[in-house]
Amino acid sequence: METESEPYVRLASLRQLHQAMADMNTARSLADTLQTVADGVVSALGYELACVNLVRNDGHLVVAAFAGNPAAEALITGRVGSRESWERRLAMGEMWGDLVFIPHTEGWVLDDDDVPQWYTDGPPPRFEDEWHPSDRLFAPMYTPAAPGGTCGELIGVLSVDRPRNGRLPGAWGREALQMYAFQAAIAVSNARLRSNIQRALVRLEREQQALRASEESFRAAFENAPSGMAIAEMGGEQHGRILRTNDALCRLLGRPASAMRRYAFSDLVHPEDIGTLLRTSPEGGRVEVRLGRRDGTYLWVSLRNSVVADAADGPRFLLTHVEDIEDRKRREIHLAHRASHDALTGLPNSAELRARLSARICRRPQSGHPAALDAMDQTYGPGAHDANGHGFDYHPVPAQPHGQTSYDGYDHHVHVVAPDEGARDDGAKGLAVLFCDLDGFKSINDRFGHNAGDAVLIEVARRLGKAVRDGDTVARLGGDEFVILADGLGRADATDLAVRLRNEIIQPIRAEGRAVRVGASFGIGWAECGMSADEVLKSADERMYVEKRSRPKQHRRAG
Repeated sequence: METESEPYVRLASLRQLHQAMADMNTARSLADTLQTVADGVVSALGYELACVNLVRNDGHLVVAAFAGNPAAEALITGRVGSRESWERRLAMGEMWGDLVFIPHTEGWVLDDDDVPQWYTDGPPPRFEDEWHPSDRLFAPMYTPAAPGGTCGELIGVLSVDRPRNGRLPGAWGREALQMYAFQAAIAVSNARLRSNIQRALVRLEREQQALRASEESFRAAFENAPSGMAIAEMGGEQHGRILRTNDALCRLLGRPASAMRRYAFSDLVHPEDIGTLLRTSPEGGRVEVRLGRRDGTYLWVSLRNSVVADAADGPRFLLTHVEDIEDRKRREIHLAHRASHDALTGLPNSAELRARLSARICRRPQSGHPAALDAMDQTYGPGAHDANGHGFDYHPVPAQPHGQTSYDGYDHHVHVVAPDEGARDDGAKGLAVLFCDLDGFKSINDRFGHNAGDAVLIEVARRLGKAVRDGDTVARLGGDEFVILADGLGRADATDLAVRLRNEIIQPIRAEGRAVRVGASFGIGWAECGMSADEVLKSADERMYVEKRSRPKQHRRAG
């Protein structure tokens, strides 16, 4: 297709594009379709070379069709490029809509990958939009997207080269190539489907008693499948009830087939995952949940559903494929733990500390003033999120007496307030934030080395974790600073906890074969709704420095 000035496009050019699309949708076989796609790029889009790279079953891409140069076609047709190399190409360069353009100034980094290619070197461009022989332009082909999705599965990539006019494609040329790739993906998908149907028809024609053979084949595949399979009722009062399971699923869950028929998957799923399961579409839905085993433990599985349809009566049964993903989930959980915990001490790190703290405090103003509540009404509603991304539901209520519930969403959040400062201990409780800074730690690092310092930090972390209650959080903020979150404490309780923790820390610590001692300064802050996590930590930090300065330097280490 000749490059047209915008917005004018010749009718003849549109006819060429229309004819090319019609040809590829009327090809008789998959091979013919792929070649017609490549030929159409040359005949209708104005490029001298076109290559169709098709995704194989193993994920790699094979050169399935080529047009424009017989020598290049003979050289690279049938050659395979790895998926990793292709993904690297499609992730770099410039995005022209769905197209990927890699200019010659960047493409040299791809010269040694395993993607089959045909190009030559050339002089630098003489003008801004001149095509260089080493420029690369790719048009990914995706299957049609599912409703609400962004794009389907990658089935291939069109690579084009040498525009006949020697210029980079303009807006019309890019739009035409993108539209052509979209239609080519549909044509290839349809050709594959036709090919599969034709092969299925041939198999059916060769089979005697086709229905009986099909049922037997299904039964054998179901029973002998290496992963779990189940058939459940679909529709009606017994919707979801398991009718049949294979041996693999029974072994996976440690339950006999007779017992499995008493359940639906909703009866077996972990309580925390029931919502995820119920939101999954039975037709082609896929979900990852935990299923209960007979011994009371839970196993991470992937459930993939499909409908077993009857030609006369419509959908009848739900076929569920159950895949064991426990190992993968354990790796994911391990990686998530590493991201949220300190590598040296194993304690929650700074990011995790702030996340836990933010999850306990809402952004509601502490005052019950009507104007403040009206502002919250305008800002927050059901399903709102705070500045840290934590969800909550805001319900305006009158101001409450100290310590009572004044904020109650779906998670029964209790408005976090601090016990009155300076008042006698009247039983009021709050979320205490203890900021701990080690005294004398730097001298240990300086005198005995960082290994000794690390040993001290590890032991301090162990002592702090042992001294607090279950449910309290001990985190390492960084360096020799630790933070303890302890809920449900009064001011006297928090002070007693700080003294008890200091007494634990000041005991001698074995480090690098010697006994060393460190002290600890504590600052006690209180979390309140309406504060940010940083504000709470800053308050506790400031109180810690006040406490540190109030004690003589020579007594800090001894507590």
